[in-house]
Amino acid sequence: MHAPSEDHMAVVTRILRFLKVTPGKGLMFSKYGHTDVEGYTDADWAGSATDRRSTSGYFTFVGGNLVTWRSKKQKVVSRSSAEAEYRGMAHGVCELLWLRRLLRDLGFGPKKPMDLYCDNKAAIAIAHNPVQHDRTKHVEVDRNFIKEKLDAEIVSFPFISSEYQLAEVLTKAVSTSIFHNSLDKLGMRDVFAPT
Repeated sequence: MHAPSEDHMAVVTRILRFLKVTPGKGLMFSKYGHTDVEGYTDADWAGSATDRRSTSGYFTFVGGNLVTWRSKKQKVVSRSSAEAEYRGMAHGVCELLWLRRLLRDLGFGPKKPMDLYCDNKAAIAIAHNPVQHDRTKHVEVDRNFIKEKLDAEIVSFPFISSEYQLAEVLTKAVSTSIFHNSLDKLGMRDVFAPT
């Protein structure tokens, strides 16, 4: 906004072109009989060619319906893919905690730990390991924050294969089939499409 360029205008034009050809697309909310809160988080390690910063993203679901999502470039350069994923997990945990607080205020607080699915086993191991290692010193604040929520059984971190990782569409270029499959799983529907 403060220094618009031709690249910015190209992105705006692309978004407007997408909106023009998809007037009936939107999120369909369904009743699944539960109010479980879960999230999917992913990060690409050193994905930016210019500054080598990673991009992290997450989707959060309440009762099986997509309610929030975000994709953002990380503020620091990560030294490993585990670090990039771990920073992404910290953002996902913050979003889950916000949703938990909101649902409690509405009288629908989660009864069990909220699942945050991650496709990086090293990042999950760091979350569960109470011992500080040299390789985790640079993410110590995130590590303590996540460990505290894990110990309090507010969140859990089940591993999910990259094949089923929904948040991958927020951080990486994916094939057309994976993209459309993800849209279906996210609840995206076209009201004008024949059923």
